Amino acid sequence: MKDEKNILKIEDLKVYFPIKKGVLQKTVGHVKAVDGVTLNIRRGETLGLVGESGCGKTTIGRAIVRLNTPTSGRILYDGQDILSLKGDDLRKIRRKLQIIFQDPYSSLNPRHTVQNMITEILTVQMGMTPAQAEDRMEELLDQVGLNKAYALRYPHEFSGGQRQRVAIAKAIALQPEFLVCDEAVSALDVSIQSQIINLLMDLKGEYGDMTYLFISHALNVVEHISDRVAVMYLGKIMEFADNEELFSHAAHPYTQALLSAIPILSGRKARERIILKGDVPGAAHIPSGCRFHTRCPYATEECMKKEPELKDIGNGHLVACLKV
Repeated sequence: MKDEKNILKIEDLKVYFPIKKGVLQKTVGHVKAVDGVTLNIRRGETLGLVGESGCGKTTIGRAIVRLNTPTSGRILYDGQDILSLKGDDLRKIRRKLQIIFQDPYSSLNPRHTVQNMITEILTVQMGMTPAQAEDRMEELLDQVGLNKAYALRYPHEFSGGQRQRVAIAKAIALQPEFLVCDEAVSALDVSIQSQIINLLMDLKGEYGDMTYLFISHALNVVEHISDRVAVMYLGKIMEFADNEELFSHAAHPYTQALLSAIPILSGRKARERIILKGDVPGAAHIPSGCRFHTRCPYATEECMKKEPELKDIGNGHLVACLKV
């Protein structure tokens, strides 16, 4: 049944990758990239998903667009479990779900011009005539701030920021309802990052109900673009709240440490710098109890034995910590 409020629901999602060894490639363990994540994404919002590298946020984004096969759980899009779809049903839903990758160069075919890449999408999947596709392609380039004369260029002839604009034009060519932005600006210069962020926000205004899952490790960018924010650590959600609530009243020690690393701009109150000890444990060897206890400055013996569940501490602010 279609949910008018939430466009996408993730229920107890697990994505494990087998570790194989020996001549017979026997499975000796699993990398638990995503380990029981439940999220809801509201129609028309931008949900920021943050965390250190290796926490599983990209794996969630790729699972949503079916580039990864989850081990268990459900992903409901408009009430329909997209993990159960095959054939034509899957192709139809994929038109509504698109992704922008971190590295635009690797996501663009080096042998095709921009014109070929975009018009092929429009003729094959949208059923347009070649003339209609060319007109629409020029509109898309204009929307992402590129001159139509660039249509005959190949990917290697663009700068990084321009390539990302081409990738965005490809992603919105099918007029998707849901867009996964997987570290879409992290490889770009700071000045170009702001241009791409503003472009994404402008496109959201033009397309009305477009929903974003914005995956990033840059909290200053996430603060600027997101409506709500989820913080991940080692495959689990540690904290989930509205943007203003999370950045003003972070409750989890991990979130507090991440926020303390954001450069302080003029006029903002300085935060005490929190430096976490040690490295992030491997997803193949997750610690018992609270998976953050090996780096948490407030960890107790209870934290080593009991894994905390997400609990509401008020106004939909969810935190997975035994001490909160």
